This record gives sequence, C-alpha cells and structure tokens, in this order.
Amino acid sequence: MSAGLNAATHAKRAAMVDRLVSDGVLTDRRLRSALLRVRREVLLPHAYVRVSGPGAEPIEWRLLQGAHPEDRAEWLELIHSDESILLQRDGEPLDVLCRGPVSGGHMSSMSTYTPATIGALQTLRLEPGQSFLELGPGPGVSLALAAAVTGPGHAAGVERDERMAAFAQQNLDDLGLGAKVVAGDALDGLPAERLFDRIHSGIGVPCVPPAWIQQLAPGGRLLTTLATRTPSWPGQLLVSRAPAGEIKAVLKGTPRGYRPMLGYRWLSALDHRTRIKARPGRSRPTALAPPADDAYGFWIAAAYVLGNGSLVRDFQAETMTIVAPDEDSWAVAGPGDGTVRVHGRRDVWAELEDLHARWDRAGRPDTYTVELPDGGGPQYVTSGTGRNALAWTLPALATVPRQTP
Repeated sequence: MSAGLNAATHAKRAAMVDRLVSDGVLTDRRLRSALLRVRREVLLPHAYVRVSGPGAEPIEWRLLQGAHPEDRAEWLELIHSDESILLQRDGEPLDVLCRGPVSGGHMSSMSTYTPATIGALQTLRLEPGQSFLELGPGPGVSLALAAAVTGPGHAAGVERDERMAAFAQQNLDDLGLGAKVVAGDALDGLPAERLFDRIHSGIGVPCVPPAWIQQLAPGGRLLTTLATRTPSWPGQLLVSRAPAGEIKAVLKGTPRGYRPMLGYRWLSALDHRTRIKARPGRSRPTALAPPADDAYGFWIAAAYVLGNGSLVRDFQAETMTIVAPDEDSWAVAGPGDGTVRVHGRRDVWAELEDLHARWDRAGRPDTYTVELPDGGGPQYVTSGTGRNALAWTLPALATVPRQTP
C-alpha cells in the first residue's frame, strides 16, 4: 500500500473514532485503541452498493474495489462510515469479484454497522487475556477488534461459509492479530476448544443453542440477538454465568439486531404497500395512540405474544402500519384523530390494544428474564412473578436452518 493511501486510511480511522466518541457511542478506552489499530481496509477490501430500490427484483448492485483508483475515495468513505458493509452475494467466491454493475443475488455476508458492533463489544466488557468466541464473524471486523483487546491466541470465530472463513482468516493473518476462524456450524459453537469468557453471536437465533451455554465459562458473558420471523422488533439477550455456575439471562428490545442465518424466511410488508394505499381498511375509533417507536419493552412483547413473529411493520409508511402478511390483514393508525383503519379477518390493532393493556398492567417492563434450563428444553420469558406478568415461550431452535461447510 502506498504511503499516500496509508495516510488517507489512518486519517479516516481517526475521524471515525472521533465521531464515535463525540456521539457517545464509544466509551471504552481499550476498544478505542483497537479501533485505531485495526486496519479496516484489510478486512473490507471491497464493498457492494445497492443501486435499485426496496422490493426490486433482480436487485441491482455496484461493486467497489478498494484497490481501484476510481473506487478508492467512495470505498474509503463507506468502510469508515456507520453503514453496514455488504461483502458477499449468495455465498459467492471472494477472490474473483469484478468491480462495477452487478445484477441479481442477495447478500449472504456483511459487516454490521459500526455503532452496533461497538455497543455489543462494550456490553461484553472485554479485557486482555479473556477467551473470546465470535459466532458468525463474516469478514471478521468484530473478531479483529476483540482480538486486539484480548491478545493473540485468545479470539476465535465459527463461520458457516468456507469461502468467507478462508477470506477472513487470510485478512486477519495479514493484520497479525493471532485470531482464528473455523469453518463450521455456529449453532454448535467450538466444542473442541476451551470454555469462553466472552461469546458474541453475529447471527440472530430464535432461542439460545444449548452448546453456547455449555461453552460459557464461569464469570462469562454471552450476547446474542433473539429473532422471530419479523425483522421489525428484534431482542438483545445478555447471558451471564456467575463464578459458581448460575445462569442469568436478560432480554430487552432494540431498534436493530443481527439477521438470522441464511435460509431464514423473513416477513415483509412490501408486497402489501400498493394494496394498503388503495384500500387502507374500515375506520373505527381507538383509545390506543400509536405506541412510541422506542417503547422497546412493548414491541419486543408484540414480536412474540401476537402470533409469534407473524406481524411486520412498514417503517416507511406515513402513519404506523402493521401487517400480518400470512393472514392478508393490516392496521393503519389514523393521523392522530383517535381512529384506526383495519383490514382482513385478523384485527391487528385490536390485538395491539389488548397487549398494550396487558403491558400496562405488568408495569410497562423494559426488560424480561429468560429461563435457560440446564441440558436444553423450553426457554421461558417473563416480566416478573406477579399474576399480571407478561410471559411467553421462545420458539424452538429447529426453526433456524442448520448449515455445515
């Protein structure tokens, strides 16, 4: 790499760190040092940019190659931004990519947007000498940052795609961080390895795989996204094991989370947009004003209690619009006039009204406790112990496609 490009990338890294600090996202001094040290341009040598709009098929992309002079400025800006970096379509080979326009395919690997990565690693409270396991590391950005904090030989990842695993390993080796990537099924963790002090999942799961709990060391912390079929209301689950071995797990709603493994079937409101605009539904009065977007304790309950992930929100709609695609039903909140419009055999808004009343009676919880039985079995979620507590059972792990390299 030329001296000029080295200087440019160093300046971009420094500016990225300054922005994260000033925004209040980055507070950990060790992680700040890691961000300044880890050269993102090595881990993310190319990036896809989506050209076509939402719902378009086939999707139109443009591939930026960092080594190409005409792409370099845009590529550098992108990989140091707060955007997710798209790396791979449908498990394609990563050593023969051609820059420029590309048509078709769907993203199968990406690097999550930086504030989310920083938030996750800070929640885990990384320290030198800890053993760290990344489940679904993709190109290895969060794995590289963890390795820079914990030290050589302490960080490992399990990646389902052999091509991505080899790609990430080569780039991590070029950085000299002493991190290892193994091709395998992330749902199994790394059973042949030691117990891990810190475990981070870059994939969403319906419940916690028993192997992950078994591989969490005493005093350890595990962080994952719990995901239903709806992408609208993910949950973040933090699991901690006390030095004596007891497990504690806390679930809270978040605005964004990690995607489930490849092959998981998402719900979408896109196919209903035109029909909703033409026929928003019959109007009726409601005492429920549209719940706030940041009422995460309510929305995470909605993701599970109301049909177990069968609802999806169209966040681009003018007023709150929530769809049950499988039942061809939807609800459109009125423009602040105490009305709502409903369509279909399922009264989605009535379900929200009922759940909101239950959430009120439960004390408007922001977080929920998750019971993780030893040796597997159903995993129960509850907001408390009183008779008004909100409670549900997490979906079985079988809903996530198992993948082998």
